[in-house]
Amino acid sequence: MINIQLFRNDNCEITGFRVTGHADAAPRGQDIVCAGVSALTQSALLGLEQCAKRQFQLVMKSGKLVMDLTGNPDNLTQAILETMVLGLKEIACNYPQYVRIVENRR
Repeated sequence: MINIQLFRNDNCEITGFRVTGHADAAPRGQDIVCAGVSALTQSALLGLEQCAKRQFQLVMKSGKLVMDLTGNPDNLTQAILETMVLGLKEIACNYPQYVRIVENRR
């Protein structure tokens, strides 16, 4: 199962996220659930880095992706991250046996 943790501050702004695990919905290279989650999270990271010019701490290895913003979120950062969350929630809705999303306050 893919476990997604979203971290929000007191203003409900996303300050980071953690994605761990594997969906195991299909053989490696054919797993559309893993591919969808990976595409959304990687696109969000590219958007933060290249469009929003945001700094963040990143840990990336097999089965684990952790991103924490450095500094306070701004409107563009939130637009990118909330769009990612919309896509992730849609995947979780369609494949609840493979994806779980939890939101936490920091």
